Amino acid sequence: MSHSPMKVVVIGGVAAGPKVASKVIRLRPDTEVTIVEKGEFLSYAGCGLPYYVSGVVKEQAELMSTPVGVVRDSVFFQKVKNVHVMNHTEATKIDRAKRRVQVRNGNGNDDRYTESWLGYDKLVLATGGTPVVPPLDGIKLDNIFTLHGVHDAEGIKNLLAQDKARDVVIVGGGLIGVEATEALVAKGCRVTIVEMLPQILNMLDWEIAKLVEQHMESHGVKVLTSTRVESFEGNGRVTSVVTTRGTLPADMVILSIGVRPNVKLARDAGLDIGVTGAIKVDQQMCTSDPDIFAAGDCVECTDLLTGNPCYVPLGSTANKQGRVAANNLCGQPDVFPGVLGSTVCRVFDYCIARTGLTEKAAVAEGYDVVTAMAPAPDKAHFMPEAKPLLLKLVADKASRRLLGAQATGSGTADKRIDVAAMAITARMTLDELANADLCYAPPYAPAMDNIITAANVARNKLDGYLVGISPTEVHQMIESQADFVFLDVRSPAEYGQVQLPGTTLIPLGTLRQRLGELPKDKEIITFCKISLRGYEAALILRAAGFEKVRVMDGGVAMWPFEKTTSHLKDPTHLRKKHGARPHIPHA
Repeated sequence: MSHSPMKVVVIGGVAAGPKVASKVIRLRPDTEVTIVEKGEFLSYAGCGLPYYVSGVVKEQAELMSTPVGVVRDSVFFQKVKNVHVMNHTEATKIDRAKRRVQVRNGNGNDDRYTESWLGYDKLVLATGGTPVVPPLDGIKLDNIFTLHGVHDAEGIKNLLAQDKARDVVIVGGGLIGVEATEALVAKGCRVTIVEMLPQILNMLDWEIAKLVEQHMESHGVKVLTSTRVESFEGNGRVTSVVTTRGTLPADMVILSIGVRPNVKLARDAGLDIGVTGAIKVDQQMCTSDPDIFAAGDCVECTDLLTGNPCYVPLGSTANKQGRVAANNLCGQPDVFPGVLGSTVCRVFDYCIARTGLTEKAAVAEGYDVVTAMAPAPDKAHFMPEAKPLLLKLVADKASRRLLGAQATGSGTADKRIDVAAMAITARMTLDELANADLCYAPPYAPAMDNIITAANVARNKLDGYLVGISPTEVHQMIESQADFVFLDVRSPAEYGQVQLPGTTLIPLGTLRQRLGELPKDKEIITFCKISLRGYEAALILRAAGFEKVRVMDGGVAMWPFEKTTSHLKDPTHLRKKHGARPHIPHA
């Protein structure tokens, strides 16, 4: 007795959907698989759109091609995958009782369309997400884009090609907006980012985001945080953006406010929606209906550390979830356990990456945390290609487990964050991470890799060898005019290049001979470029009987506040009166 082939309908053809279809055909070649896609383009790399705009990716087709250059269009899916594709087709209703989907086919330009029903044995929702578009006056003006799809990328690219976008305002300091700045600046645009929160890139802790912000500003990007957009002005096309801090000229606006999951189809069908507003699924990517699976930007994830529901729309996650959904609907048991929010992006020559919990999020979850900020070259320091990497780790004091990691700088950040993601997933402690058997060769890493050094800094804090203080806390002490010695132990040459406010310079090599110049009744906070010499200085001071000594995390390299290059006539001087508060030189 022959069995009729299984019918699988996949709604959505960008990331998770094509992954499901391809995997199902590999597992069950006789399956009748149909992809229903509202738009024209299939299986394109949305994360590559900023690089298409910049010209790094030359042709649109490259974003929709296999690694060997074959375009993944409807013909490809039919001939190679044996998957039927219905693009320009919208799924409008799910009839769960009869296991069928109503679809509307048309080109979207007029009222001529056809409606029909597709029967299914298994249905997969890969409906993705929609960029947030605020309901503000003027939002419908021309030249306001989201950079969420190929059409927006073409619109932006055309404006840039015609040299009609001199002033560009990016609304929101999220990933897409930040990634787009490099392409826009390269095309000669004056770029302003307007972010309503106190920082850009809310996936990072404030001080790491501030370092990125400073780097962007060094490339001519204006960043306005704690600023809200109120309206858009123009006649037909946008000409200005009205904010709470004034009106900005704008030939083009890019919205980078975030993404909301597309769940209308699922909600109308009575499927469970999670607390984040995305479709609720189990670890098998199955919805509340056993015959309906969901994957990608439309579904709710689980945070691997906290167990809490979360919404983290990423192409990497969508592809993994698509594979798990396909395996399970074909009867091959598989699970998708959750995410750590591992993310990486490039801004000019800075790599920005993170995974796990930020310090802020860990504290909010009730953890008593220890942090380590460890700036250092990403390769052996004597290699000419070595570049600075600014790394922050967050760990739990009680269990000593790693909770999160963030990195930025022109050095190689992604592999350190990938190591951290694996360590967090394996529930490793700082002690285990510090002895991880990582590769070493001068062109690739220091003998003690950056993440190992960072783990050791945190261990030293936990074990009482290092008493640290964050740059933010030091800045607050300066602002409140606290009475302490801010001791810079760098060389006079380094001091002459850049200084922090209110500092006293005693180079590390002369510290033992000049201990008498320092007061024992005041707190001394030591630092250097990366605070390695600051740590050495603190050990010398403690051995000499100084009890109130702390080391500033991250040194000058990770100081997120204003610096000065003003020169003092005698940089090695100490103020005659130990009771005087630190002098803050004018910038």
